[in-house]
Amino acid sequence: MPGVVLIGAQWGDEGKGKATDALGSRVDHVVKFNGGNNAGHTVVVGEEKYALHLLPSGILSPGVVPVIANGVVVDPEVLFEEIDGLEARGVDCSRLLVSSNAHVITTYHRTLDKVTERFLGTRRIGTTGRGIGPAYADKINRVGIRVQDLFDEKILRQKIAGALDQKNHLLLKVYNRRAFGVDEIADQLLSHADRLRPYVADTALELSRALDAGRTVLFEGGQATLLDVDHGTYPFVTSSNATAGGACTGSGIGPTRVDRVIAVVKAYTTRVGEGPFPTELLDADGERLRTVGHEFGTTTGRPRRCGWYDAVIARYAARVNGVTDFVLTKLDTLTGFETVPVCVAYDVDGVRHDEMPASQSDFHHAVPVYEHLDGWTEDISHVREFADLPVTAQRYVEALEEMSGARISAIGVGPGRDQTVVRHDLLGG
Repeated sequence: MPGVVLIGAQWGDEGKGKATDALGSRVDHVVKFNGGNNAGHTVVVGEEKYALHLLPSGILSPGVVPVIANGVVVDPEVLFEEIDGLEARGVDCSRLLVSSNAHVITTYHRTLDKVTERFLGTRRIGTTGRGIGPAYADKINRVGIRVQDLFDEKILRQKIAGALDQKNHLLLKVYNRRAFGVDEIADQLLSHADRLRPYVADTALELSRALDAGRTVLFEGGQATLLDVDHGTYPFVTSSNATAGGACTGSGIGPTRVDRVIAVVKAYTTRVGEGPFPTELLDADGERLRTVGHEFGTTTGRPRRCGWYDAVIARYAARVNGVTDFVLTKLDTLTGFETVPVCVAYDVDGVRHDEMPASQSDFHHAVPVYEHLDGWTEDISHVREFADLPVTAQRYVEALEEMSGARISAIGVGPGRDQTVVRHDLLGG
């Protein structure tokens, strides 16, 4: 089972970091294939809590080769801040590989991200302001800076000059901000070149050789299905492909190398940023989920919007990604609710939709159709066997499995590395 993709099934923050970390001892490479430092993965190891942003979660597993692949946009300053923070805590980061084809986030990307959001006002997307979108836009517009360019100063300065030709006009004349100089940006990037060089590799070749040798490669997605630029709730999405197909384009491996797709889904639903959210709770139940579930962004600290489990979204994620297994997280957060509603369909202007509406306007006006399941009051944080869960908790999981389109193979009952109930081997048959 060498090629395994692990992605989020909702709007992110499902617990992908913990799921990746749980598989760490059984994989050889962990590959980040999309996004940048706009996503945060939290991993709890014993008494230690790690917040990862740009680095793959596999960085915490001894012996694993962590890879930042070509589909990622890299802020060198953030990369080294994160490496320094981990190394200060005794984490070995020397195995890290960074693709020479990955694009680089610059100061002007971060500036454009922030001023554009402010300019949009009520039409803002809700970005993290870290320059991710503008860096991807430059990539598509073919004026981007790649990691390899930091090692050819002449080429680097030429590319920066080309990128700034238009951007400085935009900053000066539209946003009333100062222009950037080529030397300023080049000097910033070149200051990281010597330290970056030992990490840089042809990661697509490295991964292909690893798969040929029968090693297990785990492709770890940033963000999640409903934030995918093609398949998410556009325009309130990220700027990359966060679905399983993005693992191929974002890492340089072919689709026939993927054997299993694991989707992480929370036992309820959360979202950060703007955009439609059918099951969102703006009441005491929503606040309870936020408080008990510690629903605040790992990267931004922003409070997450909270709502009940949405089986329509889960079915959509199963279909779009070709999900073989779900990992259900944070089941323990639901302890104490007398009943737990689950969205099984949408009502859009009197018409029932059992699948995701094709129209974004319809999705925006979707009203959830709920089925109410019995809750439980027992503490489940110590449970490690499915049969030891309260009967109503077992029925809740089984109902979600039936509604969601793929088997639920593991269940999170707490933030700790060991707080997981395993029903099926995620890397087995």
